[in-house]
Amino acid sequence: MNARYTQYERAHLPGIVALCEAEGWPSFPADHERAHAVLTGPGVTSVVALDDNGEVVAFAYLLSDGHIQAYLAELAVAATHRRQGIARALLEYAMPLTGAQRIDLVTDTAQDFYASLPHHTFSGFRIYPGWKPTDS
Repeated sequence: MNARYTQYERAHLPGIVALCEAEGWPSFPADHERAHAVLTGPGVTSVVALDDNGEVVAFAYLLSDGHIQAYLAELAVAATHRRQGIARALLEYAMPLTGAQRIDLVTDTAQDFYASLPHHTFSGFRIYPGWKPTDS
């Protein structure tokens, strides 16, 4: 498949929401206006991959200081379009748009994919307000 990569526009939102729903990610489907605000916020680079019919088959959004560091907040590829190089091409398209020299990310489901890219592995944490850690 020859995907076309482009920056996010509001018309892409239903496709992005559908991808999030398919992944079981509740935040964007729960509030479309908030999702649009996130995807167009200051320091945010949001990109999509479109199929031959103009349908969204992948998206990513990154937060960046515009100089050194970008953080990959979300990346999803439709199950029907995986393992075709779309995620890699989407990141290659997004990177120069961020203005950053590197992309940092956290993953719990796509280690093999990210390990296939030039990288340095390090440990990281996510801290949520009100979350109470347990002694496990």
